[in-house]
Amino acid sequence: MNVTIYHNPACGTSRNTLGLIRNAGIEPVVIEYVQHPPNRATLVELIDQAGLTVREAIRQKGTPYLELGLDDPAVSDEKLLDAMLVHPILINRPFVVTPAGVRLCRPSELVLDILAEPQRGAFKKEDGEPVINEQGQRIHHG
Repeated sequence: MNVTIYHNPACGTSRNTLGLIRNAGIEPVVIEYVQHPPNRATLVELIDQAGLTVREAIRQKGTPYLELGLDDPAVSDEKLLDAMLVHPILINRPFVVTPAGVRLCRPSELVLDILAEPQRGAFKKEDGEPVINEQGQRIHHG
């Protein structure tokens, strides 16, 4: 199964998502997008296929979002995309691409909706929260 993750190794959500992909026995293509950002067309396609607006695909926390004035609702999608390409840390993470679709996996369990392969065993997030039980089934909280 062809899977690509736009990954930030410094991000817990991104690491958990990668862990869930590997727990399904899949070794994805890992793109560390802060060093290797997608081109504009790819970025637009990721956002579009994930069903998001450009604004929904921007990460605010720990980025130059406010300094760049991107919180102004008058800033166009074109200008937001320009900023994301110049400062890839503004691209929210992790985007995952599979034959079943594209998701911005926040929370990381959203990746399960687009993985065709079943989980192969128990999986816990880094904070200890169990997501998959020993039988490879998703644990639903609340």
